[in-house]
Amino acid sequence: MFLRLAEQHRQFVHDLVMNLQALATVLEQRGYLASCYTCGGQMSSASFMVSLGENHLIRFLVSDYGITWTEMRDDRELMKLEGAEAISQLQELANLVKYQIRPSESRLVASRAS
Repeated sequence: MFLRLAEQHRQFVHDLVMNLQALATVLEQRGYLASCYTCGGQMSSASFMVSLGENHLIRFLVSDYGITWTEMRDDRELMKLEGAEAISQLQELANLVKYQIRPSESRLVASRAS
């Protein structure tokens, strides 16, 4: 049972990394400064970053060890989420692309938190 769960987790991380790469590409095409870096060819970890405007940065890290979403403004951490909450916040970011909202119009959680 544990071997099956470990393999499912590896596949989940792999799929998430692939989706982060695609999201970074689309965000760049829409005018955002975005990047997604992976380590090695196994797609077992990634560092995704996007700038949403003046000193407003999102960093999403995924690996076998965990998933984190960090939102910063003016070099200060506004919010840090992990696991399912981090992935839910990533969906909010993907909605920016889906509904074609421009960087100057974006209002992610940090706007509500500040």
